[in-house]
Amino acid sequence: MKFRKVIPAARGGESARFSDGILAGSTLYVAAQIGVDANGVASPDVAQQCRQTWSNMEAVLSEAGMGIENIVKTTVFLTDRADFPTYAAVRDEVLKGHKPATTLVYVSGLFKPELKVEIEAIAVNDGV
Repeated sequence: MKFRKVIPAARGGESARFSDGILAGSTLYVAAQIGVDANGVASPDVAQQCRQTWSNMEAVLSEAGMGIENIVKTTVFLTDRADFPTYAAVRDEVLKGHKPATTLVYVSGLFKPELKVEIEAIAVNDGV
């Protein structure tokens, strides 16, 4: 099986360390996305970070010819339990009733201290 790297044009090119996504057949494995904009800046506001994280996720999906509705599994990392209601509200806005299998984990921190949320996903394009 051939694999294809998926790197959204908006990201400015391939990372030296990883691919934003790997398309293997009809399955897309999306590396964990974070709430930073194209300039690498993360808002201190958790709702904005959540929206930016989902926006970054959508960019990877789009580059692979998919959308939010193709997500079958997410893994979510939050650094503060108090942020869950905000995360859940933004997630509901973005997913619009779509309910992929989900794992949520609370962690003591992410790779940059200002980050509050990180989401990875698996999506499938079944041709429907």
